Amino acid sequence: MSDPTRSQAGMEAFCSSREQFDAMVAKMSSAETASLSHGDLEELLQRDGQELLRRLLQDHLDLRSAREHRIAVVGADGVARNHHRDGSARRLETIFGTVDVRRLGYGKAGVDSVFPMDRCLNLPQDKYSHGLRRRLADEVARNSFDNAVQSLSATTGGHVPKRQAEAVTAHVAQDFDAFYEQRRSQEAEGADPLLVMSLDGKGIVMRTADLRPETREKAERQTGRKKRLGPGEKRNRKRMATVAAVYSVAEYHRTAEQIMGLVVEDEAIIRPRYRNKRVWASVEKSPEQVTDEVFREALRRDPDRTRRWLMLVDGDKHQIDRIRAAAKAHGVDVTIILDFIHVLEYLWDAGHAFFGEGHLAVEGWVVERAVRILQGKVSDVAAGIRRSATLQGLDGTRREAVDTCADYLLKNRDHLRYDLFLDGGFPISTGVIEGACRHLVKDRMDITGARWGLRSAEAVLRLRAMRSSGDLDAYWRFHRHQELTRNHTSRYKVYPRAVAA
Repeated sequence: MSDPTRSQAGMEAFCSSREQFDAMVAKMSSAETASLSHGDLEELLQRDGQELLRRLLQDHLDLRSAREHRIAVVGADGVARNHHRDGSARRLETIFGTVDVRRLGYGKAGVDSVFPMDRCLNLPQDKYSHGLRRRLADEVARNSFDNAVQSLSATTGGHVPKRQAEAVTAHVAQDFDAFYEQRRSQEAEGADPLLVMSLDGKGIVMRTADLRPETREKAERQTGRKKRLGPGEKRNRKRMATVAAVYSVAEYHRTAEQIMGLVVEDEAIIRPRYRNKRVWASVEKSPEQVTDEVFREALRRDPDRTRRWLMLVDGDKHQIDRIRAAAKAHGVDVTIILDFIHVLEYLWDAGHAFFGEGHLAVEGWVVERAVRILQGKVSDVAAGIRRSATLQGLDGTRREAVDTCADYLLKNRDHLRYDLFLDGGFPISTGVIEGACRHLVKDRMDITGARWGLRSAEAVLRLRAMRSSGDLDAYWRFHRHQELTRNHTSRYKVYPRAVAA
């Protein structure tokens, strides 16, 4: 038989939302609105409709509360909670506005109370709903905290003050590592022959307390000095974020002449697209930790090490040392490729030293030597430009630019085997990681006047990384499940499922 009390509760539920809906219908059919423009009508419906949705949610929660019945509850500590509290209420700030959640509480002297309905609803520890958190995460990933807070207030019925928004953002991003760790246990990806990795660094202006120790000491020594920084100068104010990328790509064969634009590429040959690209950055972790993460991500994709592993770098010696150490630790063979664009920059500097800035001959000189480098003649080019500088009697800064270029080529010649790289169809530029540095870090973190706290900076980098990698929706499902376990299920020895009917 049906419970008369429950039936009555169901009949009486949603009175408030029905009242709001009837009021909206009456208003929309009145003479008052008959002369309004469509824009005015949109604003009216947006405001009143938001309140209707809030009341619907409140009425639903009230119905759940009316139907909740007492059960036996044993906490994770094995202690039975025999004391009941009826109608204990808490606030919930949602995308529709503020609602109250009334539920039964179970407690006992000397132990924490538990609320089974909180678990059913997967309520957060604070008052901000998951819907509001997701909106905030989306906004903060794109805009400043100030703009994110304003946007939430303008487009939803909820409000999160800036300080709370920073705390919520850090909380939302806390399962980033766990999310990618559990993905590593899933099936390896498909079979593009080339597995490409890349690493770089990008500085973020930080609050003094959150700088790395050595930089912080320098910044503190500068405190009180009245020396004015030059335009754009942020001496001892930045902490380096390590930026990483892993992706798959098919082989793409080109000649040195095609790369330098001396021969037109065959339009029938389509450049392969990067697949399963994941980019991320961390200002909190050390470069060694991020490098290790890159290799573990690659191993997830190719656990049997059957593909060709490539690492694109910019020539930083410490970075290359870290890569070699990680490759040895994980037992993998990695081909390290120096970004060709960096090589061109050194050649241009040397060309200007020979001919002067803006001279028409510079471009032809650079192209000729770039082609030879792409053909594997690195040592010949280095020796040749140094010999030319001696014959022409270059000195001072002009000779220094030539020697710097030659030294760079010779120092990195093991990673400049472009003849072999092109023969294998390998990529030779770091466009993906350069783009990641710009998109993940510079475009969001380099806002004029911004000084970041470590916790907020790391959280925003994580959210932007997941958006860029197309993982944010999957992460959100994972995070909500983690919240359920962390905040609720873990508080019971056996969770009592029959809370309401």
